[in-house]
Amino acid sequence: MGHTVATGTLGRDMHRDAGRGDIPSRAAPRSQAADHRPAAYHGDVTVEHPSTGAPATDVPAPGADAAAAVVLVPIKAFHLAKGRLAPELDAASRERLARWTAERVLAAAGAGPVAVACDDHAVADWAREHGAIVLWQEGLGLNGAVDRAVEQLHDAGHRHVTVAHGDLPRPSLLAPFARRDTIVLVPDRRLDGTNVFSFPTVAAHAGLRAAYGGGSFRRHLAAALATGFAVEVVRDPFLALDIDLPTDLTHPLVKDVLPAWLRTNPVNRSPIH
Repeated sequence: MGHTVATGTLGRDMHRDAGRGDIPSRAAPRSQAADHRPAAYHGDVTVEHPSTGAPATDVPAPGADAAAAVVLVPIKAFHLAKGRLAPELDAASRERLARWTAERVLAAAGAGPVAVACDDHAVADWAREHGAIVLWQEGLGLNGAVDRAVEQLHDAGHRHVTVAHGDLPRPSLLAPFARRDTIVLVPDRRLDGTNVFSFPTVAAHAGLRAAYGGGSFRRHLAAALATGFAVEVVRDPFLALDIDLPTDLTHPLVKDVLPAWLRTNPVNRSPIH
């Protein structure tokens, strides 16, 4: 998988629209956070101090393996995404790029279940076309939408979730990051954001909440350590990549996989593969 486990000392906002569906509940016993292993943090990472009617929603039951995770991808309205790339890409290209990265993240989920948290009808339609569960969240922002989606998935019987952002251009397969009774964080390459966040859904009852935005990795790490679960930080060179700024398009591991229709982008001067 090409990653290293590291440890040591101690984005984005979703467009608000209208409508939310109900999820049928599936009864399942909830484990208690006190039963989990003590937090274990291994390595040498140092972080400096600092609308209209809702689409229907249906969450299928998970498999028998408690470590199997549902992948949750919060996706902002495509036409509003990647605004900070405006100096280099026009609106149509930014929207197309947002769809392209999101498709790659869904593919990285493999054969397991995938849920998309959104409040935009075009995103919901796109998610269904790609076989994803749609979790409609109205006016909650990114953090509220993720927290609510985790709660819905837990109530439907899912016991582990892997949250991955939809703007990862070269994601590794996500399944290996779901580890029984363990919270796994994959920071971005700047050790600022949290590109992948995998944890038992019951951890939310132990105080684990989404805290995306600038410096989210440090906040998520501190919250994870406070839950009593085992905690791992994984430095994955591919999952650490995201596309937020024009300079991200020039990263060697990014520019060589950008789609052919971005050839005319002046910041993408390498051959397209």
